[in-house]
Amino acid sequence: MIKPILVHAMALSIAFGSFPDAIGKNGAVSSSSSHASQVGIDILKSGGNAIDAAIAVGFALSVTFPNAGNLGGGGFMVVRTADGDVSTIDFREVAPKSAHRDMYLDENGDVVSGMSLYTTHAAGVPGTVAGFGAAHEKYGTKSWNYMIRPAIKLASNGFKLSYRDAMYLNGSRSYFLRDKEAAKIFTEKDSYSVGDLFIQRDLARTLRRISIGGAEEFYTGITSDMIQRCMTRTGGVITKDDLANYKAVERDPIEFDYRGYTFYSMPPASSGGICMAEILNQLETISFDSVGYHSAEHIQPFVEAERRAYADRAEYLGDTDFVSVPISTLTSDSYAIERFSDYNPNAIIPSSQMGPGELVNFYESDETTHYSVVDKWGNAVSVTVTLNGKYGNGIVVDGAGFLLNNEMDDFSIKPGHPNKYGLVGKEANAVAPFKRMLSSMTPTIVDGPDDNLALVLGSPGGSTIITTVAQIAVNVIDFGMNIQDAVDSPRFHHQWLPDVVFYESNGFSEETLGRLHGNGYQFSEKSSIGEANCIQITPSGIKFAAADSRRAASALAY
Repeated sequence: MIKPILVHAMALSIAFGSFPDAIGKNGAVSSSSSHASQVGIDILKSGGNAIDAAIAVGFALSVTFPNAGNLGGGGFMVVRTADGDVSTIDFREVAPKSAHRDMYLDENGDVVSGMSLYTTHAAGVPGTVAGFGAAHEKYGTKSWNYMIRPAIKLASNGFKLSYRDAMYLNGSRSYFLRDKEAAKIFTEKDSYSVGDLFIQRDLARTLRRISIGGAEEFYTGITSDMIQRCMTRTGGVITKDDLANYKAVERDPIEFDYRGYTFYSMPPASSGGICMAEILNQLETISFDSVGYHSAEHIQPFVEAERRAYADRAEYLGDTDFVSVPISTLTSDSYAIERFSDYNPNAIIPSSQMGPGELVNFYESDETTHYSVVDKWGNAVSVTVTLNGKYGNGIVVDGAGFLLNNEMDDFSIKPGHPNKYGLVGKEANAVAPFKRMLSSMTPTIVDGPDDNLALVLGSPGGSTIITTVAQIAVNVIDFGMNIQDAVDSPRFHHQWLPDVVFYESNGFSEETLGRLHGNGYQFSEKSSIGEANCIQITPSGIKFAAADSRRAASALAY
């Protein structure tokens, strides 16, 4: 275990246990795919900025990491320009026009098993291509065609499968065989092996059309016709009007301070920024200066802050275009103090008795992929994209070569009914036409006490994303770790319901677990939590890029 350095070490010096995967003075990229990370570095070396590289990485991931990288899904992007301006782009999927509150319930009001996950009714209107288009229009410097060209090459010429790639494809074979278009592409071989060349000609043609026709081609061109044909074939409900009316939205970030560091993260329809602000604001009411890393005194208050934040998530959070979310209250220091005031390490409140915070006295004025990019000028981008479940709903658009998402499951398909990740929600996140479903994605950029760029953070992992990003931030700021150690360190997670602490196997001492169990906590082991691909920037401008070792990710720098 890494010995904690109990100072805010980033402001002073960087502490090393394990050296970061990549170190460079100019630019850095960390993503789930070595092919995609190389595409990003090549764009940076050619003079492109971090936004150019992020767009190119995103398209490359749609080819080389199809279980989460996508054209048929959505996501969120946080952009910090070299002069310190921060904005976000929300390209979350939206519910089709024909969607309605009870669309996943039978005549008895019961949830129809699998309908919100494994059918085309599970798909929201995709937003990824529109999001990349919006980012390029505002921030891009390279041509649209130039940024998509590497992805076209990877799809048309193929790329060699890694062990992880082959394992993912083989493990999902029965899932692909449910859909003839998916089977045609992803089960071409009975069994894939390391080094096999994986070619996706239909996807290459789709990418080529988008590269010529712009993002609009996906929503109003030949590709939209293909999506319509897929809906007809599979009984889906997304229409050409749904596609033509989709818009990515630029929003102000959730901004808050933690021990002198300024955090910028996603607002709703992501719950990430608000929930992370709640967690860290509660933790700021205590000190870790004399606390051992991963001791009971470290984990217990962290878990309690997580539980309270997720209880509030279920009650208050949803698409702000449809519901009023008390953002300034939930992210305020005063609310955190009130919310954490009933924490007693010797008297734990069960989740069944812990509801959301009371707002009457306050007033208002897992399967995903994350990548981080920083360029030589100081521009930074944090991007999380997803299909929701691994390979989405498993249905490929006819002749287009890409999978559709199953993000509709992220709505509260019935109040109190848990989604794929065990999260529950209420009316704020109920299904409605054109509404964005609530997400846990938490792409985040952090400025240091000197107002200079310090961290680019994010992770996949469904409901565990928020707690993963929060723990990495605390590992760096409170325990003085460098970004590689902060990312690789074992993780834990509590999301209010179920009332269980999930923790990574072999990551915590029996003494600590025993003490916490004696305090009333129940535990469940997980082999892995998240895949955080992050970057740390020193005061002198050196970039440390960390690729999470949990899932064979890739970090490069130059």
